[in-house]
Amino acid sequence: MIKVVFFAALREQLNCAELELSAGENTDSIAKVKQLLVEQNPQWQDTFSNASLLSAVNHEMVDGSHPVKAGDEVAFFPPVTGG
Repeated sequence: MIKVVFFAALREQLNCAELELSAGENTDSIAKVKQLLVEQNPQWQDTFSNASLLSAVNHEMVDGSHPVKAGDEVAFFPPVTGG
């Protein structure tokens, strides 16, 4: 299983704090995890097509090509802004 967590405004936008996905060929990268999330939740399309969406695997910032495997925690959150 892969644990997927959503942080900050993204959590409220999706109305979901976390979920689990079965690990497999369709979840072997961040890009594929995003694609699967949208396939399962079409209303999330706009959120996951946003190029500024940040992702992490096991608390390390990563890009869309980063591999994902069983037991990993994948996190998504909006870009951090500050002043």
